[in-house]
Amino acid sequence: MRYDCLIIDDEKELCNNTAEYFNMFDVKTAAVYSSAEAEAFLKDNETALVLLDINLSDGSGFELCKKIRQTLNIPILFISARNTDDDKIIALNIGGDDYIEKPYSLGVLLAKVKVVLKRFANAENDSSKKADFDDGYLKLDTVNKAVFVNGEEKKITSIEWKLLEYLINNKNRLVTKSEIFDNVWNDRFTTDGTLNVHIRKIREAIEKDAQDPKYIVTVWKEGYKFVAPE
Repeated sequence: MRYDCLIIDDEKELCNNTAEYFNMFDVKTAAVYSSAEAEAFLKDNETALVLLDINLSDGSGFELCKKIRQTLNIPILFISARNTDDDKIIALNIGGDDYIEKPYSLGVLLAKVKVVLKRFANAENDSSKKADFDDGYLKLDTVNKAVFVNGEEKKITSIEWKLLEYLINNKNRLVTKSEIFDNVWNDRFTTDGTLNVHIRKIREAIEKDAQDPKYIVTVWKEGYKFVAPE
């Protein structure tokens, strides 16, 4: 069976209430309460998006995220009462697309999920991409949504793909943070911290030296510029 959203959270009442609320607004949602239940669910069902708590009764949401990422490139949004910067950085570095703190507003969370689902669907169905990028070192294959560096494929998440593609399609000009939020995330819920982590991960994937980037250059206080080799 295909779902729009799978919620994985051992706070059963909150998990069930969130799933029920989403279903009321036509976001088909299932709820499970442990890593084991989530893995069993994903063997027999499909979902377009995962909401994942960090603390689960039978393990860590971080470890479960890594397992999911081995086979699926769907959006994974962490939901957690843990609000340290370290937790957020870990969550994004291991493949999470965003990090939402508890307690959350059901309305705001639903809006966020709908935006992500729409963005992901548009990315899957968009046939109007610009030409592939290939400078001999870095290559973007827009048909297969693949990134190659020196001939080696690099794994990046769906949101990182869209971010890199947007920067390349607007190469050699400043792309402001607000423009990125509007055109990549399509919302105003995303924070600078989330953007910064994803930029860093892309740099680690494509740059010869992520500490001295040549492709993705920071324009202080403004945004970023993708510099295409001449």
